[in-house]
Amino acid sequence: MSEQFTIHGHTPATPSAKDWVKVLSKYREPNAMRSSFELAVTLGPFIALWAAAWWAMGISYWLTFALSLVNAAFLLRLFIIQHDCGHGSFYNNRTLSDWLGRILGVLTLTPYDVWRRTHSIHHSSHGNLERRGIGDVHTMTVAEYKALSGWSKLMYRLYRHPIILFGLGPGYLFLLQNRIPLGLMSSVRYWASAMGTNAAILTGLLLILYFGGLMPILLIFLPSTLLAATAGVWLFYVQHQFENTSWDGEEHWQLHDAALHGSSYYVLPKVLQWLSGNIGIHHVHHLYSRIPFYRLPEVVREHASLADHNRMTIRESFANARLHLWDEGSRRLLSFREARSL
Repeated sequence: MSEQFTIHGHTPATPSAKDWVKVLSKYREPNAMRSSFELAVTLGPFIALWAAAWWAMGISYWLTFALSLVNAAFLLRLFIIQHDCGHGSFYNNRTLSDWLGRILGVLTLTPYDVWRRTHSIHHSSHGNLERRGIGDVHTMTVAEYKALSGWSKLMYRLYRHPIILFGLGPGYLFLLQNRIPLGLMSSVRYWASAMGTNAAILTGLLLILYFGGLMPILLIFLPSTLLAATAGVWLFYVQHQFENTSWDGEEHWQLHDAALHGSSYYVLPKVLQWLSGNIGIHHVHHLYSRIPFYRLPEVVREHASLADHNRMTIRESFANARLHLWDEGSRRLLSFREARSL
C-alpha cells in the first residue's frame, strides 16, 4: 500500500517526490561516533588484508590473489565512505570530510575534488535529456540512435556492450581516465586535485615496488582495484539503467521526480548490502543525498512505500545489461532489438 500524508491536518494525499524530501530531512544528521566506527571497520580490514596478502606471497601466490579479491569488497566500501564525504553526509565538519575524502581518493584512485564536482552534476541533472554527458552512463534515445551513421551506431553499440562497460571500462576509468580532470579541464583547482592524487598514488606504488618488487602490485593492488572498480561500475549502472527509469527533456524534467523514479532500489543480501554501503537504496539517496549511508536502511524500514518502489533483485538486474536506448514514446529503456521493431 502507498503511504498517505495528511495535508492541512485532514486531507489524505499520496506523497509526491517533493513531499518525501521533507520527510527524509529528519534522517540527514550523521553521528560522528557511528561514522568513525564505520570507517574503522572498513579501513582496518582493508589494511589487514593487504598485509595478509603480502605475507601470503611467501606461501602461495594463489592465496595472495584470493585475499586481494576479498579485499576488493572493503575497497568498494571505502569508496562509499568517500562518496558520503563528498555529499557532506559522513561528518558535519566539512573540512574533516573533505580531507578524509582526499585521503581515501588515493586508495580508490579517484581525485576527490574532481569526482565530487562531477558527481554533483550527476545528482543535479540525472534524467535530463538536455544535460547528459558528465557523471553518467551515456544513454541515447531511439530517435538519436536511428539518426546516426553506421559507424557511429557501431561505436555506441560497442560502448554499451557488457564486455566494454563491465570488462574493460572499469579499468580504463579508474586507472587512466581519472588521471586527468575530464569535463573540468579549465580549472586549476581540479587539475591540482588530479595531479595531487596522481602524485600520492605514484609515491605509494614506488614504495611498494621498492620494498616488495613487482609482485605485490600484480597480485594485490591490481586485482583488488579492478574487481572493486567493476563492482562499482555495475552498481552505478543498475541504479539508473532499468526498463522503467525516467528521462525527460528540460521542459518536463523535475529534479525530485527524476531522483525518485529514475533510481532503483537494488535489493541485495545483507552481506553484500553492508559491503556496498547500502548504496542499492539509491532512490532514497538521490532524493536526499545528505542522509548517511548507514541510515538508509532505517528509511526503508520505516516507510513501506519507499521499500516497494523500483525494487530490483540481483536476478532481475542482469536483464538490464541488454537495455541501451530510451524510447520517449513508451517511456521505457529498450534493447537494440526492441528499438528495431518500433
